[in-house]
Amino acid sequence: MSTDFQSARIALGARLRELRTEAGLDGKGLAERLGWQRSKVSRLENGKQTPSGDDLRLWAEAVERPDVATELSGRLTGLETQYRSMRRQLANGHRARQEQAVAETEHTQMIRGLEVVRIPGLFQTAEYARHVFAANAAFRQIPDMDVEDAVRARIRRQSALYEPGRSFRMLIWEGALYALTSPREVMAAQLDRLVSLIGLDTVELGVVPFSAQLRRSPSHGFWIYDRRLVIVETLSTEMWLEDEESLALYERAWEWLDESAVQGAHAHRLIGRARAALNLS
Repeated sequence: MSTDFQSARIALGARLRELRTEAGLDGKGLAERLGWQRSKVSRLENGKQTPSGDDLRLWAEAVERPDVATELSGRLTGLETQYRSMRRQLANGHRARQEQAVAETEHTQMIRGLEVVRIPGLFQTAEYARHVFAANAAFRQIPDMDVEDAVRARIRRQSALYEPGRSFRMLIWEGALYALTSPREVMAAQLDRLVSLIGLDTVELGVVPFSAQLRRSPSHGFWIYDRRLVIVETLSTEMWLEDEESLALYERAWEWLDESAVQGAHAHRLIGRARAALNLS
């Protein structure tokens, strides 16, 4: 879990504890008022659990401070806006999150991205995307009934690649060309798709070779939207970072990796090598 996220959650928990003590209640007494287990009160106060909006409203009522409900709700909104639980985002499937990506792309002129173990969504074939969504649904144990809708949204987002004036500067770690997260035939078509994008005037595709001298290793994927937003996905959380420090940090990471990337004919050869390794007859 992000250290910044945890710090924010601990700060919210401290505020809840302050309200409880000001009301002259101990943890047991508050739990009884709320009809909760004492352990839940402890987890919330110690930043070990993220409260729901209803939890905060009930807390404010229980300590007889309904006036702070708006404050607590605002703290939670700020926390969830910047650090979004993957479980909550995908609770009803993938489509809503893909529609959000479409909307974000529509009002962005330049997207810079790095992917380490998979092909960027903007470059995926429908079949490759279908396997990505299905595998993710199985791993997260969420419904997969909207996979086709999610695939359609992902492909619709790709129309931006052909709009004059746009810029998509993508870096791919060479290992992503070999990661078989789909059948070999699907991966072959996906690699062909990458080759077809080389030379498109709106796309700059860079491959970071295994043999490259690196100033920084490509530890995880991220996307930079213009110079206003960085989106970083971890196993459990998607972070939307808008502060100047985070923007500068991720820009530096992208630029350092870009120094080690190859484009054009060299990138084409690396992709071709990965396709040949599939050993398709």
